[in-house]
Amino acid sequence: MTPLVSRLSRLWAIMRKPRAAVGSGHRRQAASQERRQKHAKSNSQAKPSACDGLARQPEEVVLQASVSPYHLFRDVAEVTAFRRSLLSWYDQEKRDLPWRRRAEDEVDPDRRAYAVWVSEVMLQQTQVATVINYYTGWMQKWPTLQDLASASLEEVNQLWAGLGYYSRGRRLQEGARKVVEELGGHMPRTAETLQQLLPGVGRYTAGAIASIAFGQATGVVDGNVARVLCRVRAIGADPSSTLVSQRLWGLAQQLVDPARPGDFNQAAMELGATVCTPQRPLCSRCPVQSLCRARQRVEREQLLASRSLSGNPDVEECALNTGQCQLCLPASEPWDQTLGVVNFPRKASRKPPREESSATCVLEQPGALGGAQILLVQRPNSGLLAGLWEFPSVTWEPSEQLQRKALLQELQRWAGPLPATRLRHLGEVFRVYQGQQPGTCKGSKRSQVSSPCSRKKPCMGQQVLDNFFRPHITTDASNLNSAAQ
Repeated sequence: MTPLVSRLSRLWAIMRKPRAAVGSGHRRQAASQERRQKHAKSNSQAKPSACDGLARQPEEVVLQASVSPYHLFRDVAEVTAFRRSLLSWYDQEKRDLPWRRRAEDEVDPDRRAYAVWVSEVMLQQTQVATVINYYTGWMQKWPTLQDLASASLEEVNQLWAGLGYYSRGRRLQEGARKVVEELGGHMPRTAETLQQLLPGVGRYTAGAIASIAFGQATGVVDGNVARVLCRVRAIGADPSSTLVSQRLWGLAQQLVDPARPGDFNQAAMELGATVCTPQRPLCSRCPVQSLCRARQRVEREQLLASRSLSGNPDVEECALNTGQCQLCLPASEPWDQTLGVVNFPRKASRKPPREESSATCVLEQPGALGGAQILLVQRPNSGLLAGLWEFPSVTWEPSEQLQRKALLQELQRWAGPLPATRLRHLGEVFRVYQGQQPGTCKGSKRSQVSSPCSRKKPCMGQQVLDNFFRPHITTDASNLNSAAQ
């Protein structure tokens, strides 16, 4: 192989890569559950009774023995009141979102389901405000399943850039190809078959598509819905645990309106996103506050604190609240007066993300007229950031000698013989970039990811990155591709 590099003007540096990043989108919990549940057998979708939700699964029998009726809905009248109040509020207050307009206006069921599917996948890890522009651009470029199926992965990744978690876009395209090539271009019509047949579609996404696009009376639980249900029924236990999650799905199935299942599910999610928020819920604006056990608990505690009540107040509470109820606040974390309804649900303690370090090399080949080519290599087709392009990198080794050897071998695998004497440590990559210009960029959350329309004014850190690479990277895609062969 002919050497790609005649000299090294950019040398190797260390870059730390956290193993996992935390998303902030309202579908985060649902996405996490879907990854665990994708290959599990689909739950039975038996017709719910008035007060018992889904037909009980074996694990629910164990749970039911330690759950008070306090955490359930008592009768048909209570369920009906919840549905009526929530849907009436949604009809008045729902946000005007592009995917909702498409679902309402699209006559073709396959195109309608595709439009819902794209929105649900994008929303899994990203906030609504960020998704809007990405969704609009995506549907303009690929308005049908057939259009997406014929696109290349590079095109998908390019449009997805900035949304993060690129595997979502890849699986979406894989699913579109399967529908076109194996299912005759027709989307599966039920939550069960959607989950079974489409890659990356788990219980939540399948339920959302089936209810919104096809009118199937199936409930859904994402992070917003879980929070609403936990507060309405005073469920303080960890909602991500198997037992609590199963109960939440049962409640969702019990509550979903058979006449307007798609609207009901969207209303529940909307309530959690705009009113029943994680930290500062707007209880006075809640359409179901009269049915909310968390709100009732707050009022009870306020009355007790003001000594307006003597003895035991006539307010319903969990009969098993003795440390035995698996849906109550854990005994180790009792009611906190300062939190109010935010006591429900309590967040489980998270394990800190595992940090991995790698050595990364920026390899430059000078070109004519002062131009240059940078070596980029493609990541494996599976795992973190699958299929994306990056600078050559290897796992960080404990000693500098081993690190040089490993990095040099990786570079030679791609570019042929290279002078080892020119390989030297440069520093931590992002700090080096920051050193190119004055100014720094403070860390930001996933919720602050810029959308295509906002990239005209990038943060200082992005400006540093852009300015660092702009003089070196050619805009000719064919030259970049040939440089990476």
